[in-house]
Amino acid sequence: MTQTAKSENVPEAMQERFDRIVAITDEFCKQHLNDEYAQLIRFATVALCRENPSPLLRGREKTWACGITHALGTVNFLFKSQQKIHMTPKDLYQGFGVSASTGQSKSKVVRDTLGMSLMEPDWYLPS
Repeated sequence: MTQTAKSENVPEAMQERFDRIVAITDEFCKQHLNDEYAQLIRFATVALCRENPSPLLRGREKTWACGITHALGTVNFLFKSQQKIHMTPKDLYQGFGVSASTGQSKSKVVRDTLGMSLMEPDWYLPS
């Protein structure tokens, strides 16, 4: 397994798109999650911005915000009620104003593109 570089250095051509997506996810994390999730989501968004071509170039910002958050929530067991911070997938989708099928679809793209899995420590919350 390769270590994922954790950085907020976004390619210049993707900076505006990154800023718009992260504004959505930061607000969602402020209301429903925590700063650790917000930071990890920013790292994942940077990694997606660095893909060539970036999947973030197509689609709405809120759908990508939802998909990235869902992907990281999946890896970090956000949907398990035994976790200190948890929520249902339905609540996550509603929080972003995205349908379940759209949220799941974008989440799959994110997980596949970044190689996220339950056994991939690069995408675990620090705590």
